[in-house]
Amino acid sequence: MNKEISSPPRPTFKRTLRRISMISVIITMTIIWLLLCMASVVTLKQYAQKNLELTAATMGRSLEASLVFNDPAAATETLATLGKQGQFAAAEVLDIRKKRFASWSWNPADNSDTLGKLVSRWLFPVPVAQPIMHNGRLIGEVLITARDSLISHFIWMSFAVLTGCILFASFVALAITRSLHNGVVTALQNITDVVHDVRTNRNFSHRVTEERIDEFHRFGQDFNSLLDEMEEWQLKLQAKNAQLMRTAMHDPLTGLANRAAFRNSIAALMKDHSAQTNSALLFLDGDNFKAINDTWGHAAGDCVLIEVASRMVQFGAKRHQSYRLGGDEFAMILYGVYTETDVKQVCAELTQQFMRPFDLHNGHTADLSLSIGFALTWNNASVETLLEQADRNMYQVKNQRSKTIL
Repeated sequence: MNKEISSPPRPTFKRTLRRISMISVIITMTIIWLLLCMASVVTLKQYAQKNLELTAATMGRSLEASLVFNDPAAATETLATLGKQGQFAAAEVLDIRKKRFASWSWNPADNSDTLGKLVSRWLFPVPVAQPIMHNGRLIGEVLITARDSLISHFIWMSFAVLTGCILFASFVALAITRSLHNGVVTALQNITDVVHDVRTNRNFSHRVTEERIDEFHRFGQDFNSLLDEMEEWQLKLQAKNAQLMRTAMHDPLTGLANRAAFRNSIAALMKDHSAQTNSALLFLDGDNFKAINDTWGHAAGDCVLIEVASRMVQFGAKRHQSYRLGGDEFAMILYGVYTETDVKQVCAELTQQFMRPFDLHNGHTADLSLSIGFALTWNNASVETLLEQADRNMYQVKNQRSKTIL
């Protein structure tokens, strides 16, 4: 037995846009960070080189007198004084014969800055050399080695500032792109909501609003045009269905509700306990309708049936509902009757409606009487017993009239 594999939830368009923006910003800012770091290191190298050369030139002037008077102690003191200011890590003074005249080096207690040493070797692979002149004549040379900790401090500081700026720029870029995406997401969400409402609720009157983005605007217009056609098609279909329903539930000759509609109505009535306590059913059947057909023809008979239906509708108004069951058989459901006396009173008044002659529309008139039998809904528990009682009472009235005529 194959088990249905549930697919993972699909990401939304908004979330996809945000992910694309975040990936783009991260990649772009990382590349920018690397390029700026390289540019910063190169710039720092040039700056540190110039600064070290300037320091060497200054030291050369300070050591000029020591070399002239051949005072290594004074030169060493001068190197130590300047070295303690943290400008360099080691310094060496050479005389005119390239022999060491004086030297000084910085020996920190913790010398574990491996990164600083590597950076220092990359920035300053050889010490900076500065000639010492006296009256335009070369008398010696000073060699200076950069200080590792100072260089690494500047590099770490520049990297930290650069990283902070890149992160801040990334957040700003993400915020701006998110704000710019809102228009696209909102436009697509509006279209999606309309499509979902139309598909789920069949609400073809829903329309896509105008959008600022040209592609979405044109798509919305085309979709609205399609909805106009679908709405028109739906209205025509509803009207056609309503016409078919009316045809199926109404008698084409008299316009009254037919037997199918009568069965539905009487079934609904017997299920409504509140309405069942104050309703009644009337069966009506023509006594001499066959004679009218035989004497004047079916066209005259149709005129009589149409007139019977018209008088029943006029009598019932909006209170009682009339039906044609077939031939000269009619039915009427009475509402708002609470006693058998009320029902008999309605039957008597309805009988009076058929006392007037019927116009046959051929220059002649004819009389038609209808036998009326009733059944009380509150005395019957089912539709079948209600129909049987009304039908039985109607035939009793018809038989009594036949005996009276005889």
